[in-house]
Amino acid sequence: MAVQEARQGGADPAAHEGGCTCGDCPHGAREGHRRAVAAFLVKRDEYATGQGLPAAVAHSASASRQWVSEELAQAAEAVAERGRAESAAWLARLWRRTAVAVWAGVVVLLLVQALTAIGAGWTSARTAGLLSAVLVAGALTAASWFHRARGGALAPVIGEDNRLSTSRAVAGSWVLFLAFAVLVLVGRLAAASGHRERDALIDGLELARGAGVVTVLAVVCGIAVLVRRVVGLRVQGQRLQKVRAHRPRAADLLTDDSGRGSFADIQYVVINGVALAFAAVRLARRPDQLPDLPWGLAVVVLVSAGTYLAGKYAEGGRPVILSVVRAREAGDLDAPIRTGDDIEIRGTGFVPAGAQGADRLARMVVRVGAVNVHVPLVPVVGGFDNPTDDLLTVPVPAEVEPGRVDVQVVTAAGVETNRYTVDITE
Repeated sequence: MAVQEARQGGADPAAHEGGCTCGDCPHGAREGHRRAVAAFLVKRDEYATGQGLPAAVAHSASASRQWVSEELAQAAEAVAERGRAESAAWLARLWRRTAVAVWAGVVVLLLVQALTAIGAGWTSARTAGLLSAVLVAGALTAASWFHRARGGALAPVIGEDNRLSTSRAVAGSWVLFLAFAVLVLVGRLAAASGHRERDALIDGLELARGAGVVTVLAVVCGIAVLVRRVVGLRVQGQRLQKVRAHRPRAADLLTDDSGRGSFADIQYVVINGVALAFAAVRLARRPDQLPDLPWGLAVVVLVSAGTYLAGKYAEGGRPVILSVVRAREAGDLDAPIRTGDDIEIRGTGFVPAGAQGADRLARMVVRVGAVNVHVPLVPVVGGFDNPTDDLLTVPVPAEVEPGRVDVQVVTAAGVETNRYTVDITE
């Protein structure tokens, strides 16, 4: 009703901006998020060039830096809120897309079977394959509807960090393929009229004929469960930093949390994709038995799985403070650290992968003694000069008592660094 009024001019179109998620409204969640991001980037670049500063703080570098940081932090939180609304709306729409993609696959299979049947004729195996595809597609569609608020059929392969899980996607692909293969044999068995044909189909399910593909299935499913456990333990032990993603993307299957290509993930997806293609061709050629994956190819998949698991053990690491020094600008005299001075904290791992957004950077905290200091956001054109992954600059607050105090960084992922002791003088 509100949409109709907006179209007829009876309501202000701005009332739908940002929070509205109706499909017909031009100012839906996606548009609201896009506009919020654009406004934030404009504001950040203006502050980076010194524009928009109030006269009350323009005379003081520290005051202007603090004011700019607070303004950017509030604007970044507004962008993050728009992003969460857009992500929820996107996931709610995804189930229809997954259902359409699944049934499009059934249509493609029908076309391929029809084309390959020219000259060879239509067989019971083709009928069993088509019916099996319909059953699998129907099951996936039902699952998509029941999980329509969480991504549809993709819900089982979306990890706790809101990214597509490579291990779950690979394992899910093998599970669906083997379910399809078994249904093909079941369909053929139901249509078989002779004892010999039925016995041959039952023999096709013998372990000796499908040992390779069953081994691969067991390994990839085990890898999916083990990787989830490994990542969870490493996060709890603060040896791995995980930041929730804005929303799942297809590129998550081939990249790490920061969006860079990951060798372990790429080789795992590619080799399993090749093995699945080989198994599909074998099933098409011999639909009377489980696809007999050669042991040579099966071993290649096992080596790929081991490489992927080793990569999961090797990734990440705890953030570390290497040194803390007094920040010195041009013309300053060398001096010890005093309250009110800026200090540079040098180290590594301060910005976790996927936490480059301003709303995540604004959550970083430095403990100086018993005082928590929020790391100020220092904008430059196109990004931020502070904080960075290997350098943080924060002021020493006046509440810190002179003497030996510990400095510790808390990242956006909630992971704490080691304690580094510095001397604060009066």
